[in-house]
Amino acid sequence: MTLPPVSGGAQPLADQLAAVLHQMPDPSGGPAAGQLERDLAEAFGVPHAVAVASGTAALHAALSACGIGPGDEVLVPALTVVMTVAPLHALGATPVFVDSDTATLDLDYNDAARKVTSRTRAIIPVHLWGRMGDPAALTAFASEHGLAIVEDAAQAAGTAHDGQQAGTVGTVGCFSMKDGKILWSGEGGFLLTTRRDVAEHARAFRSHWQPAPPGEAPLSRLATNSRLAAPLAAIALANLRRLTCLVELRRAQTRYLLHALEQAPGLIALAPAMREEWNGFAPLLHIDLPNPRAFAEHLTQQGVPNSTGSFRLVPCDTRPMFTDRDRPCRGAAQILDHMLAVILTERDTETTLDRYAAVITTEATAWAT
Repeated sequence: MTLPPVSGGAQPLADQLAAVLHQMPDPSGGPAAGQLERDLAEAFGVPHAVAVASGTAALHAALSACGIGPGDEVLVPALTVVMTVAPLHALGATPVFVDSDTATLDLDYNDAARKVTSRTRAIIPVHLWGRMGDPAALTAFASEHGLAIVEDAAQAAGTAHDGQQAGTVGTVGCFSMKDGKILWSGEGGFLLTTRRDVAEHARAFRSHWQPAPPGEAPLSRLATNSRLAAPLAAIALANLRRLTCLVELRRAQTRYLLHALEQAPGLIALAPAMREEWNGFAPLLHIDLPNPRAFAEHLTQQGVPNSTGSFRLVPCDTRPMFTDRDRPCRGAAQILDHMLAVILTERDTETTLDRYAAVITTEATAWAT
């Protein structure tokens, strides 16, 4: 098994960036971000894309565009990172944490239904590690309860389920382009939507409410400065043009590493769901060893980066800034405590993956005895 070559690379990216730098300084921001938005909309098959400074900024703008504000409640899986929840605090809304199904990693809709109140306005499905839940179940639940869907698809560019791309299921889909994402620009993000009013709100929101949506005055609302800088837009454009190749590379890297770990004791690969076209964002393995979280942390110390070991990922409802501890999301805790999610980038060669596999297999064998 070998990894596929990736078209483009450093030189086209450098050429794209050089062209933008030649036009700077340009107080208008230049054309790169606008071109990126047009190309993103075409690539994902939606009418509107809005480029912003980060994935967090995309969620912030999207939630504001959906009318989320003080007193509102929003359902969020505990199986996520703080960055998903931070925009809710900024808008004065309250996150209500929902558990996840340990078998599928999807939302536990029975738990979600128990937590809906008269103040619930939206639901944020999080496609962690690029894994995407059932879009039919999500849209049916949201429709039943009258909720907006704001997808956190930060890690899910290239994933689809039942032919529906991640980030195009709900009212808005939000993506990150931070380093390490498959579509990357160093920093940055974007949102996708079919609704013109949502896109117009998001464009105003990212630039201190200017240009304002039709019928509103510029600077008539408090908003943010979360525009995407032209050089970052240029990097994103260059990578967007090779996105298909980047997704196939990540899938191949994940297949390669999982194949190399088939004989590793106490590690069971997690396959995507039926009808899910997973982007392979991170090789996922269930750890069936004593003290599984400690094992993941041990692998980090041995040079194998992974979500729980490197970033100490825990269920968001257990973070100290959230005080509702009477209904812990035990499924999310079980998933994270037993998860090995290896962190990859496009620079990881077969040599790198072979080293990861050797270290993981050796350490798992020693850990099991």
